[in-house]
Amino acid sequence: MSIRMGIFLACLPFITSAHNLTLHQAPPAVAVTSQGELLLMQDQLSARPWQLSDGQGKVRLVQHIAGRSSAKELNAPLIEAIKAAQLPRDHYQTVTIINVDDALFGTSGFVRSSAESSKREFPWSSIVVDNKGEVAQKWQLTARSSAIILLDKEGRVLFTKEGALAGEQIKDVLKLIQTAL
Repeated sequence: MSIRMGIFLACLPFITSAHNLTLHQAPPAVAVTSQGELLLMQDQLSARPWQLSDGQGKVRLVQHIAGRSSAKELNAPLIEAIKAAQLPRDHYQTVTIINVDDALFGTSGFVRSSAESSKREFPWSSIVVDNKGEVAQKWQLTARSSAIILLDKEGRVLFTKEGALAGEQIKDVLKLIQTAL
């Protein structure tokens, strides 16, 4: 880690650990074997098992959300800011993990359909459908919520927060991403 990034991180008073995620360390290894990452090839959707280590080498913003529209809305402003920033796809990726196990009763089909629509709209994004809540269990994330985890190119946690990010926090996360690129 560069000295510049270390100083920047030290100056961010809002960084908190989301349960068992620790700054400057890799998160606990995790894989989603029930459903997994959505793939779009020639307008056909499929899924494959996904593991966190698949994306090393890029700065990644992992958005873990419960399968509820209220959880998705918590950090929609951050996702809009990331879209507007037009980050370089060869060095950055957003990974959205949708915990279908944490959906309202009877809505899991809608949640999966919404994930598929998002993959069609943003084919370069990594969208992971977690039917069994494997990631939330492994990382001990809060139910019915959203968690944001920023990983550097080596897969170490640069930022983590559960719940909605405030306006200044969004700006600071974007600065962290730019610095890590």
